[in-house]
Amino acid sequence: MTVIATLALCFIAATLALSAQARTASQPIRITWMGHAAFEIVSPGGTRLLIDPWIGDNPATPPAFKDSTRYMAASTRPVAILVTHAHSDHDADVARLARLSDAKVIASGDHLEAMKIPDGHYMSINIGGMQRVGDVEIYAVPAMHSVTPGHALGYVLRFSDGRTLYDTGDTWIFGDMSLIERFYHPSIILIASGGGRAGEDPATAEEAVRAYFHPQIVIPMHWGALPAPFATESEVRRAFAGDKRARILVPGVEMRF
Repeated sequence: MTVIATLALCFIAATLALSAQARTASQPIRITWMGHAAFEIVSPGGTRLLIDPWIGDNPATPPAFKDSTRYMAASTRPVAILVTHAHSDHDADVARLARLSDAKVIASGDHLEAMKIPDGHYMSINIGGMQRVGDVEIYAVPAMHSVTPGHALGYVLRFSDGRTLYDTGDTWIFGDMSLIERFYHPSIILIASGGGRAGEDPATAEEAVRAYFHPQIVIPMHWGALPAPFATESEVRRAFAGDKRARILVPGVEMRF
């Protein structure tokens, strides 16, 4: 093969690779809040993930997301279920949904054992660790929250177009959030804002974003499903009223970013 032919083939290969990247980058990140801390995330490449899918007894979860057939159908079946910690308003439905969907469960090792997730159906992770699912890199980061067994985690999802999504898990504001910004530069933040006995209230969540992060989108979560003293929608809206990046989601409505 001549040098010119070789260069031509290299140019064609590079053009095709750039074209594929452009197609991926043009696709949105799809986010559906299912109420409380439960989310369905679809990556630009089509990888479907669930995070903390407490849905069965969640009063904020729409009926369509309580329907078991959703998690068995090819078009809406998750590939993996991410669990931040071992509290029932985050993990109560995980084992059942994993059986229905055959999704891999991602959580700390002790928590996986407590949920009785069988061998071959989980991907263990610890703070600082990474697992890859489809076109998504999943990083475990700390959360400031007491829990047994396992550790309280947050997750950072890095997508193939370079954007990142940070789910704080249940937490209070803490100084290592500056390191999460430094290492991952979250484009989208799902931030615990429910207050009450569980963690930071909406005003503290807003302060955490302002103090540590530079995202494009901020989505308050962990509110609206539990009774007072947990935060209400009006309290969340009031706390984030000055931040044009904030999006107050409606359970069951898919948003594209």
